[in-house]
Amino acid sequence: MFPRFSLLLALSVLVTAAPVEHSTPDKRAVSTLSSSELTSFAPYTQFARAAYCSTSKLQGWKCGDACNALPGFQPTLIGGDGNAIQIFFVGFWPAQNSVVVAHEGTDPTQFVSVLTDLNILTDPLDTALFPGVPSNVLVHDGFRNAHALTATKILAEVKKLLAANNSKKVTLVGHSLGGALAELDALYMTLNLPSDVAIKAMTFGTPRVGNAAFAELIDSKVPDFKRINNKKDPVPTVPGRFLGFAQPEGEVHILGPGNAVSCSGNDDATDAQCQIQTVPNVFEGNILDHLGPYEGISIGTIFCT
Repeated sequence: MFPRFSLLLALSVLVTAAPVEHSTPDKRAVSTLSSSELTSFAPYTQFARAAYCSTSKLQGWKCGDACNALPGFQPTLIGGDGNAIQIFFVGFWPAQNSVVVAHEGTDPTQFVSVLTDLNILTDPLDTALFPGVPSNVLVHDGFRNAHALTATKILAEVKKLLAANNSKKVTLVGHSLGGALAELDALYMTLNLPSDVAIKAMTFGTPRVGNAAFAELIDSKVPDFKRINNKKDPVPTVPGRFLGFAQPEGEVHILGPGNAVSCSGNDDATDAQCQIQTVPNVFEGNILDHLGPYEGISIGTIFCT
């Protein structure tokens, strides 16, 4: 009971009022995803699920169902403690000839992780890590600081694996706070790797990471970006837009088993089938939907089996 209460408390602090709209939002173009498109997301969901497993289980890739679903993956760098630093892993995925980076999401039983989510101040990105990013691009201070703890170490391992495997592909995944870190990683990798390296990001139940200028930068720099939301999960709607936060494009909204839609544009647009109208405020959401299932796959510490 305590973990659920802690997360609900965190969300209620983040969303204390409805955003003030100054104009009527545009309608989104909404298209239904095919069953093959939905099935294609499963490996990325399993990577996000695996990131919740202990570092001892990730060593040797023996984390149960998630690892079994991704045979042949070779983790080479594993770190974090799930509290001060979210668990993460980097490795090579031969099936896609891609380097993969995955970050753990928030475990509300770990106090420091919850505090990271509650730190909703915004600041510019560190140009030592994000060269050339203008000062009007602002991001969640807690997410920015958490990302900086592992950024250079992860980038060095990514470069090493790209060279060793003659690969030109990097895949970033994560759920919840892990999705926020993967979103920052997607921009970070784009700015710090050669332009011929393809960057792909798949996030699940990700909160808003930065302001509109940040969302637009993701749109322009990371075109292969998807953020997958499940039913009435309130997390993708926080921190609130009234605080200046915005989601980038690439939303996929799961409506139910085998039923999902792709929503064009970012979340200053609206449609009844997309997340921002399904959960107009945190109190109308269902926090259990945050865990999934994402097309049959649930994500979280308790699902590392």
